[in-house]
Amino acid sequence: MNFPLFIAKKVRTTSASGGQAGSTVVRIAMAGVAVGLAVMIVTVSVVIGFKNTVRDKVTGFGSHIQVMNFLAQKGVDPYPVCIDDSMMARMSQIEGIANVQRYALAQGILKTDADYMAMAFKGVGPEYDLTFMRSCLKAGECPTFSDELSSNKIVISQSVADKLQTGVGDRIFAYFVADNDVRTRRFTICGIYETNMSRFDDNVCLTDLCTACKLNGWTDDEVSGAELLVTDFDELQTTMRRVIKTVNRERDKHGNTLTSQTIYEAYPQLFSWLDLLDINVYVILVLMVCVAGFTMIAGLLIIILERTQMIGTLKALGARNGTVRSIFLWLATFIIGKGMLIGDIVGLGLVLLQKATGIVKIDPQTYYVSEVPVELHLVPFVGLNVATLVICVLVLVGPSYVVAHIRPAQVMKYE
Repeated sequence: MNFPLFIAKKVRTTSASGGQAGSTVVRIAMAGVAVGLAVMIVTVSVVIGFKNTVRDKVTGFGSHIQVMNFLAQKGVDPYPVCIDDSMMARMSQIEGIANVQRYALAQGILKTDADYMAMAFKGVGPEYDLTFMRSCLKAGECPTFSDELSSNKIVISQSVADKLQTGVGDRIFAYFVADNDVRTRRFTICGIYETNMSRFDDNVCLTDLCTACKLNGWTDDEVSGAELLVTDFDELQTTMRRVIKTVNRERDKHGNTLTSQTIYEAYPQLFSWLDLLDINVYVILVLMVCVAGFTMIAGLLIIILERTQMIGTLKALGARNGTVRSIFLWLATFIIGKGMLIGDIVGLGLVLLQKATGIVKIDPQTYYVSEVPVELHLVPFVGLNVATLVICVLVLVGPSYVVAHIRPAQVMKYE
């Protein structure tokens, strides 16, 4: 039988200790642990949800890995590269690659009677994964685009549609300038999407791969590059090393050198900003642990001072200081555990409420999302609980040495 644990349970459950357990100080200590843990759960869930949501939007447009002409990576001018069926097959066989899809970019201007906008016409083929785009559709549909025929269909963003005062089913003129010549195309708007990311919504529309290649004056086997989707984003760097060995410094049949880059290299500022969010999380976690720790220290000291008679009696019966300290550490652990249980319930409740209703709204122009995104993951949740319990108990070890200064003779004399 663990004697300190046995006594701690008795102290906690006896009617004499009921007033202690329900005292204001103990309740404040319990509330400090509960509030701290709840805030940490909500904070981690929001940051993970926000980072994953923004990341998914960026990779929805730019994929995880891009393969392109080496010259195109170093400048803004369009340089084609030949990615034939053989190269597509080689890249598809790389371990960790889920899908390989070609794309071509053509610069043009969309114009209506109301206004005009410079746009990047992104041509995609039948192998292109349109799952993300279809999830962002506000109106119309996102058709399966072709690499052989020009359907003259485009998908534009909601912001472009609002500015040009156009909608699904409308026909719109596009102008392309190349070699001192202006070419005109008339497209039909078949879909309108919205991601709330202005760098994409204001600049990118989708069309057939065949159309974009013809507008650039390229041959049938030339494209801007290929986008590679990985099976596990956490293994992106490992997969990227395999892609580098297979693709980089390879030459196509026209003598162009191939290179590759990850989504992190394509949008370094955006991902650097997302990484800065981790600093905010660490600061909040430290502050909340400090709040919980300080309130527990105050609660433990008051419990010890109120239990001087019990401490003196135990020492008179032969209990060592370490044994008495263990009793109060166990008692503090019970208080911490109850506070953590309350904190878990409150924290999970708030996260689930936001996930189900999206009740907390934010400015999409600033944060790229219209409501606070949250995600629950088992590992961070368990880690927060374990870390809170361990840290709170450890910070109480020092204050528990107060029992060593309580002497049976003084307590008996006082009584």
